[in-house]
Formats: sequence, C-alpha cells, structure tokens
Amino acid sequence: MGIEVLLNREAEWLMGSGPDSGVVVSSRVRLARNLRGIPFPGRAERDARVRVREMAEEAFEGSALMQGAIAVRLDEVGEIDRQFLVERHLISREHARGDEGSALAVGEKEIMSVMINEEDHLRLQALRSGFQLGEAYREVDALDDDLERAMEYAFLPTVGYLTSCPTNTGTGMRASVMLHLPGLVLANQIGQVIQAIAKLGLAVRGLYGEGTEVSGNLFQISNQGTLGKAERDIIEEIEGVINQIAEHEKKARQALYRKNFRALEDRVCRAYGLITSARIITSKETIDLLSALKLGLDFGLVEIDRGTINDLFIVTQPAHLQKLAGRELKPEERDAMRADIIRRRLKERGQPKAPGGGAPPPGAAA
Repeated sequence: MGIEVLLNREAEWLMGSGPDSGVVVSSRVRLARNLRGIPFPGRAERDARVRVREMAEEAFEGSALMQGAIAVRLDEVGEIDRQFLVERHLISREHARGDEGSALAVGEKEIMSVMINEEDHLRLQALRSGFQLGEAYREVDALDDDLERAMEYAFLPTVGYLTSCPTNTGTGMRASVMLHLPGLVLANQIGQVIQAIAKLGLAVRGLYGEGTEVSGNLFQISNQGTLGKAERDIIEEIEGVINQIAEHEKKARQALYRKNFRALEDRVCRAYGLITSARIITSKETIDLLSALKLGLDFGLVEIDRGTINDLFIVTQPAHLQKLAGRELKPEERDAMRADIIRRRLKERGQPKAPGGGAPPPGAAA
C-alpha cells in the first residue's frame, strides 16, 4: 500500500463526529522520542539515520497497534507526495524536506502515525475528531509503550525523555486542539482571547502549525513546555483552557444570532452562492468561504454534513488536487479543479435552507 490509498480513505479526524465538534475540529497528542546511543537527527550521519528507520520499521512489524500501517520513505517520494502528507497533518513542513532516512508510518483511519527522523528520531501521533484529547493521549501512550518494548529510548530519571529541542524535554509531549472560532473573530474578541492564552504559556498557530498564518477562523492551541510536568497534568491544563474558549465562542455566537441574525444569514448565503457557482477559486478564498459554511451549519442555515465541510478544507489543497489529477497542475488549473470539486460535492451532499430557516445555537434566545 502506498500514499494513493490515503486519497480515498476516510480520515477519522475529519468526520466531525467527536464531542463538541461545532467548535473543536480535532485533537492531537504527539510524543517526541529518541533512541539511546544514536546521535539525534540534526547531527546524525546518513548511516545512523537509516539505522533508526530500519529499527523503527522492525518495531512497527511487531506492534499490534501498527499492523497494516502504510509505510512511506520520504526520501524516495516526490515533492507533491510529501506536501500531500503535510496537508493531511501527517508530517511537518520540516519533515517534508525528505532528508535521507526520513519516513512515515500511518495506521488505520489516520488515527495513529509516526514520523521517523524529523527533529527527533520518532514523533508518535494520535489524531482524533472533536474534543478528545484524553482519548488521543491514551492511544499514543499505548503505542509508546508498545514501541519501547522493541527500542530503548534516550531517558534520564532526573530529566525525562531527551529531545532535540529543550522545550520538549521531559514528557516529550505536545498536545494541541484545532478550534473554529468565527464567533469570537466576528465579535472582535479573538485578540483578547489570544493574549490570555499566551499568558498561560500556550501557543496559538494557524491551520498547519508553527510558522503558519491563521485562516478560515481556524486556530491551533498547544502547550509549549513539558519539563517538570506530568502528561496528564498537561492534558488537564489544556482541556480546562479549551473548555473556557469553547464556552466564550458559543456565547459570542449566541450574541451575534440575537443582535444581527440577518447579517449572519447574509454572510452564509453569500458564501454558499459563491462557492457553489464559482468556476475558479483560490485556496485562501476556499478556506474563508468554507469557514462561513461551517458557521452556517452550526446556525442551522445550511444542510451539509459536517464531515463534508471538514474534508473540503483538506482535499482542495494544492497537493491533494494534483494527486487526484495524477499530474502536476499549474495554479490556474488547480483553481479550476478546486471549484469543480467543491460544486460537485456540495451539490451531492448539501443545500442552503430557505432564508429565515435557521435555528439558534444552543443557549440562544429565540
């Protein structure tokens, strides 16, 4: 099995079926691990990096949790394939360089995956739909235990797991949540929220993590430090913050509904009209319009499966379009193909309700 399998395989984190999925798109927990006695990737020679890859691949074969995983050697595939994996949130942009010895293993429904020879020897990941940080942690922790039986990690009792970046040392864990926050953005409250998050020592990033801009009202929130903290304490800390943000978002949506429903309805209906009639559409415009449709779904203004909207955020990205086309596409070809895919999928799976047919979000006054 190769990368092509992922094109037609449903990713669990895009289904929109998890808890609080109207606000929380996905939950992810990553663990950074290095192998004892082998230089970390940034300083390792080719032979050492290849050795790590071979050890990891052998460990996967003996792991019940990674049976049937798709294996990809990134130094053996092209740039479009690597960018495709970035778009699916399976590898980082740094990993997409495809340095010698770098690889990826992807489990069923893309819930579990492992990056090999990124910044650390191993980056274990569990990715879930909706607000499921606890479940994601339990799954990646089980995989961690499974692999540690086959490989010896670099670990000091007084410090914890040793990592390339000091900020990951200790638990080696990064927990993150993808949030859709149009209510706070439209209410001009998002700046205050971001400032409050930063004071708590959490990071706020865009759709594709570090170094990416926020678009489509999508925000990634994650912990920054791991040293001196237990894994469950980090999870509980982030869960507490996310619960507060989700509550503020819901209240902002309720206020917008009560005070200016017509403007919201107009925004959603205009977005639907444009995105379903456009013949050429850019990636950025697509993300913004899908964000409006996603909000419209939560207000009861459109009848579209949440998973369809989530999937369109990903499948309309440049590398996905080129994988579907089976060839490299010029920007204008991508814009035309993107518009065609959106029209087709929304025609099959959704339609706008009649004006005034929306229902208030939970807790909103009638």
